[in-house]
Amino acid sequence: MKIMQCIGAGLAMSLLALTAMAQDEESSRFTYATYFHCDTSKEDAADALMERDAPIIDGLVEDGTILGWGWLSHHTGGSWRRIRYHVADSAEGAIAALTAMGDAVTEVHGEDDAAGDAFAEACPRHDDYLWHVEAGSVGEEQRGDVGFSVYHYCDINREERADEIVSEHIAPILDKMVEDGKLTTWGWASHVIGGRVRRLQTMTAADMGALLSARQEAIDTIYAEDDKAGEEFSDICGEHVDYIWNIVHEKP
Repeated sequence: MKIMQCIGAGLAMSLLALTAMAQDEESSRFTYATYFHCDTSKEDAADALMERDAPIIDGLVEDGTILGWGWLSHHTGGSWRRIRYHVADSAEGAIAALTAMGDAVTEVHGEDDAAGDAFAEACPRHDDYLWHVEAGSVGEEQRGDVGFSVYHYCDINREERADEIVSEHIAPILDKMVEDGKLTTWGWASHVIGGRVRRLQTMTAADMGALLSARQEAIDTIYAEDDKAGEEFSDICGEHVDYIWNIVHEKP
């Protein structure tokens, strides 16, 4: 079974949404993330498949087909249990990489793949998102072993103002925390294709203690330095869902 290609099915109509982004894609990063709903009693089969296929997908990073990819497992949060993501330098490239990954796995393991069928049984449903990376240190440094993701439901009419607040008020604080070693990376991404979530904020750290400590320090610092900007941001993107992820495998 071509797992990667099945995930991309039905995207043809969504490609129309990419046209308006063509002028912004030069030297950009786009992340295609698939969020899996899994049977917790069977999800080890999904992990086993990704461990098996990791060298194949790593090879696509090495040959330049994609810029990077990763597999994350649920620690704390909502109903998503696993994430597989990959990064490209254009929206079209991120979507085209689905086929490239599927073909690469099929070339090694064939069309009739029992492990692929076990994956599909373990994680039968998923949500796809394509994100445009707007800010952060992601891509500059190797991410930490644990990550905190905040999925924001924003006012679509004012979400660009939220991007400005991140750039002007939040980014310098998080950049300094990376520089000081309190965080490993952070990122801010905007919705291109997918469900209701409009913005994604991420941060990673070396371990859980460092991650939770850094997150609280970031919140305290943001509101202490400019509470009006923080309050305005919360007014635009106040509704959110938090997740903590174990970063199982990433390349580069």
